[in-house]
Amino acid sequence: MLGMCGICGKILLDETKRVSEEEIRAVNALLHHRGPDEEGYFVRRQVAFGHKRLSIIDLATGRQPITNEDESCVIIFNGEIYNFQELREPLEKKGHRFKTKSDTEVILHLYEEEGENCVEKLRGMFAFAIWDEKKKSCLLARDRVGKKPLYYALTPDSFLFASELKALLVEPSISREIDLKALHYYLTFQYVPAPQSIFKSVKKLESAHTLIFQNGAVRTRRYWDLPYIPKMNITEEEALKRTDAIIDEAVRIRLLSEVPLGCFLSGGVDSSAIVSYMRRHITGDLKTFSIGFEEETHNELPYARKVAELFETKHQEFIVRQDAIDILPKLVWHFDEPYADSSAIPTYYVSKMTRQFVTVALNGDGGDESFLGYERYVGLPRVRQYMKIPRPLRILLQPLAHVLFKTFPESTRIEKFFYANTFSLYDEARLYLQMMTVFREYQKDFLYGSLMREMLRMDAYQFPLKYYYDGMADTPVEHKVRSDIMTYLPGALLPKVDRTTMANSLEGRAPFLDHCLMEYAAKLPTQIRFGDGTLKYHLKKVLKDKLPHEILWRRKQGFAVPVGDWFKKDLSAFARDILLSEKARRRGYLNMKYVGKILDDHRTGRQNHHHRIWALLCLELWFMTFLDRGDISSGPITLGR
Repeated sequence: MLGMCGICGKILLDETKRVSEEEIRAVNALLHHRGPDEEGYFVRRQVAFGHKRLSIIDLATGRQPITNEDESCVIIFNGEIYNFQELREPLEKKGHRFKTKSDTEVILHLYEEEGENCVEKLRGMFAFAIWDEKKKSCLLARDRVGKKPLYYALTPDSFLFASELKALLVEPSISREIDLKALHYYLTFQYVPAPQSIFKSVKKLESAHTLIFQNGAVRTRRYWDLPYIPKMNITEEEALKRTDAIIDEAVRIRLLSEVPLGCFLSGGVDSSAIVSYMRRHITGDLKTFSIGFEEETHNELPYARKVAELFETKHQEFIVRQDAIDILPKLVWHFDEPYADSSAIPTYYVSKMTRQFVTVALNGDGGDESFLGYERYVGLPRVRQYMKIPRPLRILLQPLAHVLFKTFPESTRIEKFFYANTFSLYDEARLYLQMMTVFREYQKDFLYGSLMREMLRMDAYQFPLKYYYDGMADTPVEHKVRSDIMTYLPGALLPKVDRTTMANSLEGRAPFLDHCLMEYAAKLPTQIRFGDGTLKYHLKKVLKDKLPHEILWRRKQGFAVPVGDWFKKDLSAFARDILLSEKARRRGYLNMKYVGKILDDHRTGRQNHHHRIWALLCLELWFMTFLDRGDISSGPITLGR
């Protein structure tokens, strides 16, 4: 098992031409943070692979790229395969000879036996590439839920791929023309979903997909899905035992490491559960790491301390203050694309602190998706209250609400009446997606400048709705969670963790995202998993003898950042200077008058726009980083404050 890495490659379409090692070295250099321990290259005629390694297991012999016995196939790999040892034995019996003890070589020999279908036997997180000299083809693959990233581009003369988009921008043939559809998605959902990237010339390989490049063409295929029907026949008592066992196994297999290992601990149910299961298998030092804020409304440190004391961990804490905004240019550089989840700030800081003590950290990601933990799954209380007004009356009110809003667009009260009445008339799917939205449809009508007006005709919600209504789930709550797992999880949550941990050369492992655990949870009867409608009902019953009542049953807080307060105080001027600069005004994507209104309304308290200001700020800093500079190899931009 190797650990987290960066991978990249270039394959020329003309077999008579040659790729130079200098070309692939230039691409690989921008992945250094993903693997600072060593690097390796494979260059043969029209094919070049590059690899950056963060060593976790098989420190002595696991250097990549790795070739098979006759060197007809070569692999570069990023990730961890937790069942590689059980896969290795039958391969050895079939005559495959191993040069290393790594999981990477197991994948390569498994490919020789099963071709593209080899991915179906892998348990773990991964992105890898295999060049097959005999077939003159390249296989790319990504893990089932999308923990490890992979970008690719097909130009007139080459096929390129890399763990991060910025590495591909070294290539002069990669155009930086903005994909307006991707920008429309970003301003709706705060991230750019696969297969789009922010640039028209580059695509993301979707989670649970393989890609074959051969004869100048690209073919992709989904190899895994997560259906919620049919349900298994199981009693609640049996389910409690099986859930406990499968979580325990998912944690246990992620403890293998030749370097120091610890756990993120927020004080919430999921991370506290992971610590409790880790303690079953670790009798010595167990290191835990927490982040807090000066603002008490956002601070969970007392709960994290309680869990750390209960399980006698070596606990470290860090306080995020308002000046944390100074790392925003660095985050923008690491994320490669516009990305607007402000919890990337504490995730970055907890990763940075954790890396001082360990190289691997487990976390509680995925618990909300597998065990139904988000409050949005039960709806918004205010909307539920408003929907008590008879629907026929709300339908009659809609023309009046629309006219009033058009007549008095500056009125916050009328705007709230308009969108409450509008939302209340949506079907359940669209109403749910409003909870995931940064800029609502009517707001984009004001926000979009001349370059974006055509996007107003495109329904951004069709992207998540195709999973909501695809027939793979049959209850309202599981329609929502399936949509999340297919969109929000790989698009927003997992990139946040990957980029912030990798920025600090730290490997993150998420037991709740073990695909065997996820498949099991999806097939649990809804009445067992969701009970009386209580969030995490089943998981809390599993954990009732492991964690204190106040940890299990307190209201979910999440990794929220007090940016709303920050933007009302010292950061108000900072945001205004960036968003209303002359350079921003000239871009043409946004209506600067409306941007100014958002800033003013938030500063004066007329309306809470903190997440919209954050999204706009991240976008403008992304423009400054990736569009305004020709050469990005120097790293993040510098802001003077």
